[in-house]
Amino acid sequence: MKDLRNLTEAEMQDLAKEAGQPAFRGRQLFGWVYKGRTDFREMTNLPEVFTAWLEENARIDSLKLLARQASKTDGTQKFLYGLPDGNAVETVFMKYKYGNTVCVSSQAGCRMHCAFCASGINGLVRNLTAGEIISQLMDTERETGEKVSRIVVMGTGEPFDNYEEISRFIRILHEKDGRNMSSRNFTVSTCGLVPVIERFSEEFPQVNLAVSLHAPDDELRSSLMPVNRSYPLDQLIPACRAYTEKTGRRITFEYALIRGKNDTDESIGKLIHLLRGMLCHVNLIPLNEVSETGLLTSGRKRAEEVREKLEAAGIPATVRRQLGADIDGACGQLRLKAQQAAESED
Repeated sequence: MKDLRNLTEAEMQDLAKEAGQPAFRGRQLFGWVYKGRTDFREMTNLPEVFTAWLEENARIDSLKLLARQASKTDGTQKFLYGLPDGNAVETVFMKYKYGNTVCVSSQAGCRMHCAFCASGINGLVRNLTAGEIISQLMDTERETGEKVSRIVVMGTGEPFDNYEEISRFIRILHEKDGRNMSSRNFTVSTCGLVPVIERFSEEFPQVNLAVSLHAPDDELRSSLMPVNRSYPLDQLIPACRAYTEKTGRRITFEYALIRGKNDTDESIGKLIHLLRGMLCHVNLIPLNEVSETGLLTSGRKRAEEVREKLEAAGIPATVRRQLGADIDGACGQLRLKAQQAAESED
């Protein structure tokens, strides 16, 4: 059965023709899917014969809610969704003054093995399809009863390690007969796959790019992020500068502050030297501690001190709000707990 959330509008028109219907029925179907309908019988302008065919040959809602956590302080909710093959992925719903944002996962697991992250502890299982990524958005809207206006691809996985499906995901949600989401309402995060950054700047110049930096020199970054051994800073930073020059858009650098590792005055001085003069913004993140990593957070007070140092040097910076601090806030924590529970039962 075809997952309709994995199809572009043109592909849905082809599906309608496969069912013996005119192409415009596919356009109608596409619109219903992105109105959040999952029951073909609710698609009232489709003929009965097409509805019956769809019930036999297509599906819409492919995710199963396995767990849900809700913050008592800021409205953040975290969901663990089950995939048809038994894997699970995390999605986070966040409330801001300007609207709701959902953070989606791009892979089941991750092969980047960043030292501070729970997502890669058990490695990569597989890439998600565009439909599975879209379902995280659509199903979260259904579960919360609230619309989402912005999407960040910063959950489990390295998005640029699954570039083709991420591209399809953005293009489908951007289509005007569906969600018609502005390119500027997407943010995609990468740990620094340099060749894909270059491709992304060509194909999606209006989509926001965030780069997980987390260290100002190669020795420290390689110890925290093995990807740096393949794409060291003397390749990554020029690629980031080229991105800003080509697109005219500011790049965001994510910097998780780890006590005694990358938060020293020496490290911050190196960071200033690395980024000075670039069209960028630094998002300082007091580390969400994961017990399995043994790494400790610098805390919010130190994060504010670092912000002041960066801004004094002319580099815009903010300290990320610690949304969902009273739930499993770090990427991969909820999924990891579920895996550990399943293993303890075996």
